[in-house]
Amino acid sequence: MSKLIALSLLSISLFSACTATGLSGDSPEERRQAILEMREEVLNELYGIRPDTRVQIGSAAGYAVFTNANVNVIFASFGAGAGVVRDNESGQDTFMRMGEVGIGLGAGVKDFRAVFVFHSDDALQRFLDVGISVGGQADAAAKAGDLGAAVSGEALADNITVYQLTQSGLALQATVKGTRYWKDGDLN
Repeated sequence: MSKLIALSLLSISLFSACTATGLSGDSPEERRQAILEMREEVLNELYGIRPDTRVQIGSAAGYAVFTNANVNVIFASFGAGAGVVRDNESGQDTFMRMGEVGIGLGAGVKDFRAVFVFHSDDALQRFLDVGISVGGQADAAAKAGDLGAAVSGEALADNITVYQLTQSGLALQATVKGTRYWKDGDLN
């Protein structure tokens, strides 16, 4: 019975995560607009925290901004999100989705934003074409709006820098996870 309750709570959390990250609901035009607005908000927040990132992003081959809701239940973590990749050379935006699954210890729910900076055309193209990353993550977050604090680190290689900003949540986790990013057929 307790497994059924845990599975039900996980399903509700993931459904809520999909709704909160723009994966359901509105028309394609409204979803595109919401993702572009989220991108601007996240970039402005990042520039406020780390002003040097403005030049780094401006001189990069491209960048991506994603919103992600993550649920961690004992030995497993799951996440879903949406975002947009910007090719700085062409000015083209590509709307994408993401999903992640991990194993490790932890518990909690966390809503965060990630900014990927692609330092080479190859890294940008590989992300658009393949969109898979495997890495380790350890974080502690206790945040609601402007209250609380969050510390996070994620390692990716191949000419990509990742910045993560926690919006809200309560989580303590250490996981090894795989994340898949793919082009959103409904929004491109």
